Amino acid sequence: MTMPRVLIAAGGTGGHVFPALAVARLMMQRGWHAEWVGSDRGLEARVIPGAGIGLHILRFSGLRGRGAMAWLSLPLRLFRAVRDAFAIFSRAQPEVVVAFGGYVTFPIGMVASLRRIPLCVHEQNAVMGTANRWLARLASRVMVSFPGTRYAPGGALLVGNPVREEIHQLADPEQRYLARQGPLKLLVIGGSLGASAFNRQLPGCFAQVIAAGQPLLIRHQTGAADCDMVMAEYRRLGVAAQCSAFIDDMKAAYGESDLVICRAGASTVTEVAAAGVAAMFVPLPHAIDDHQSANARALVEQQAAWMMSQDQLASAEMVSWLADCTRPTLLARAARARSLSLKDAAHQAVQIVTSVAPSSFAERSR
Repeated sequence: MTMPRVLIAAGGTGGHVFPALAVARLMMQRGWHAEWVGSDRGLEARVIPGAGIGLHILRFSGLRGRGAMAWLSLPLRLFRAVRDAFAIFSRAQPEVVVAFGGYVTFPIGMVASLRRIPLCVHEQNAVMGTANRWLARLASRVMVSFPGTRYAPGGALLVGNPVREEIHQLADPEQRYLARQGPLKLLVIGGSLGASAFNRQLPGCFAQVIAAGQPLLIRHQTGAADCDMVMAEYRRLGVAAQCSAFIDDMKAAYGESDLVICRAGASTVTEVAAAGVAAMFVPLPHAIDDHQSANARALVEQQAAWMMSQDQLASAEMVSWLADCTRPTLLARAARARSLSLKDAAHQAVQIVTSVAPSSFAERSR
């Protein structure tokens, strides 16, 4: 019996790649053969081959900030990308295509439409990205991760953003927070490359908080470039902190923390809610369409997190806020965040994707 075939299109950052990978793995568990289209420069080039999924490379880049020549060359570059996408479709022979964002997905969505192959679009952020906005016009189904996603078409389906299953397995916030005593445990996450603003400003901020009488235990993910520098700064300030370039076990890191200070990428916001941990979001100031602020507001406006601008990181306001934090206050936000988490995002996405596949394949994958 022939296995049904799905083509996943996702490129660039972990925010696109990891939710797509969660859906691909679940579809494979349900008897689908999955292949992937991405860029040779994105995270997918390192992650996907190791996941046992065939990777097709498609070269097509975005236009923002690239100047007039990029726009002038767009017709030729798009023609070449669409031509190459047709070749990928001939090899992959998909019954359905799922696009998760990144510019490389645009030619793939175009070819899916031209070949009349069902196309599903999943948007991770609270503001639809450029490629997904265009592809939504061609899609059989559009899925979003946040209520009220900006630029989402009418009829978009709220499914949530797939996260690592182990994050959902953490104990309830009440069990974790009420069992703790002693210093507040802070987790600083700067992303895979770290956040230089966090690395420069937070050690001094924490030193002032401790001097004001609020004891802290700090775990700081710095990225590889700044790890030694940040550790030296904590030592100079006399602040006990555990610094690491990366954190492999995020379940444990979330589970032992009272408060997370982090950016507001879609995956981070979704993981914070799934983990049930209090968070102070510091959106990346120059994110496209300010989508990180929109992501954070999905929790902040529900009293499930806090948000502060980057230029306030070392401010007296931040020091005062941290000095006044209590575990009961943090627990209230953590519990509220957990209550807003959409736990079955990957399963719902797979159900929607299989529903638009040719009937014989959809029936067999249920």
